[in-house]
Amino acid sequence: MNRDVIIACDFPTREETMNFLGRFGDKRPFVKIGMELYYAEGPAMVQEIKERGHKIFLDLKLHDIPNTVKRSMNVLSRLGVDMTNLHAAGTVAMMEAALEGLTRPDGTRPLLIAVTQLTSTSEERMRNELLIDRPLDEVVMQYAKNAKIAGLDGVVCSPLEAGKVHDVCGKDFCTVTPGIRFADGDVGDQVRITTPAKAKEIGSDFIVVGRPITAAEDPLAAYERCMAEFVG
Repeated sequence: MNRDVIIACDFPTREETMNFLGRFGDKRPFVKIGMELYYAEGPAMVQEIKERGHKIFLDLKLHDIPNTVKRSMNVLSRLGVDMTNLHAAGTVAMMEAALEGLTRPDGTRPLLIAVTQLTSTSEERMRNELLIDRPLDEVVMQYAKNAKIAGLDGVVCSPLEAGKVHDVCGKDFCTVTPGIRFADGDVGDQVRITTPAKAKEIGSDFIVVGRPITAAEDPLAAYERCMAEFVG
């Protein structure tokens, strides 16, 4: 699987999003559309960005009863995105239903990946607030194994866990890793983080990069730095 950098377009409006993408000239980076932008602008925003020639990771993290997730994924499959996701905590049955809903009549579908634990979640929070007493690493690996059993393509995980996910689930099981910061950058609100170069070394297939690019004085230069460090 070819590595790639996915830019998190976490903007509240179409105008800000299109102004940002316009700064890349004729480049068409892989972008992530998350809840904020999707809820503000809806499916039309996805279609407009797709028509510009971008690959899209639609990051809505579905988590509901299996039938609801299946029907929702069926709707999302019509948008032509390249990747979408759900929460692995929804169980194998929910993930299997999602995969069924996402698959089009001709058998094609976007990549479907499962969120293991958010990169803002620490082991202490998981234990004290979620009452999950197993070690964080063990929980992430179990969620990854469940996703593979359900037939998914990979997981969202911390870059620190990407290598072990490959060890447990195989090299073809993709790892999509947020929590990326430059070595000289601010860590923000994430706690399980690393640099693009280290993520490459550990074994991430895709890195999702937000503020280090979107808040940069020169986003194109920041993106090219990420590409150089991660893809080479």
